[in-house]
Amino acid sequence: MTTALITGATAGLGAAFARRLARDGHDLVLVARDEERLREQAAAMHDRYGVNASVTVADLSTEEGISTVEERLTDQARPVDLLVNNAGFANRDTFLKVPVEDELTMLKVHCEAVLRLTSAAAGSMRDRGRGGVVNVASLAAFVPRGTYGASKAWVVQFTQGVAKDLAGSGVRLMALCPGFVRTEFHKRAGMDAGSVPGWMWLDADKVAGAAVKDLARGRTLSIPGVRYKALMGAANLLPRSVLARASSSTGRRYAPR
Repeated sequence: MTTALITGATAGLGAAFARRLARDGHDLVLVARDEERLREQAAAMHDRYGVNASVTVADLSTEEGISTVEERLTDQARPVDLLVNNAGFANRDTFLKVPVEDELTMLKVHCEAVLRLTSAAAGSMRDRGRGGVVNVASLAAFVPRGTYGASKAWVVQFTQGVAKDLAGSGVRLMALCPGFVRTEFHKRAGMDAGSVPGWMWLDADKVAGAAVKDLARGRTLSIPGVRYKALMGAANLLPRSVLARASSSTGRRYAPR
């Protein structure tokens, strides 16, 4: 039986990935900061789907937390076949209104942790000749959107670059770029999610399902939802200056993902 490790696994998209992968028969390693919620989630996955679900308590904004997950990913006695780098957050305000320490924490979680965990997982997977990595980014990666958008743009470029480097190795990498997903993400960031039109919202379970299918198809970029594929096609035709004005007019009140 294969094993999937999911960061940010206790709620939202991470929990949706856990449900989908457990349903498909994967054993799970669930990673998050809240041990109580992790254990509840692990028990639920075991009871509902009959898979083994272990927990790893780690804060990916810290050196200790990243190192803990790196060690699990490189444990040859307990190989991980699929890594889902899902942990992430957003700051509400615009640049200079957010303390620089918070901006650096975001880069630690979105960039450094993703790089290090991808490296740890992909190295072991390459040695075995198989495996997959899903790095959760955002549609914000494609529009000017401060540190959040910049960090997600980095995730996309990094993932697609590594996918090219590892082509033919048996290791698949994919950046997942959802739009607005109904999760705890916006509430935690203090964002006014109620102002987003209903048609723009995606279901977390459907996003996870689409990601699993796109990874199996060998795609390096996944944009779930026909509506968002169409929006991205239209956005590609607009000048960057127009996108910048549209993004700055809303500040960070609304962030996809």
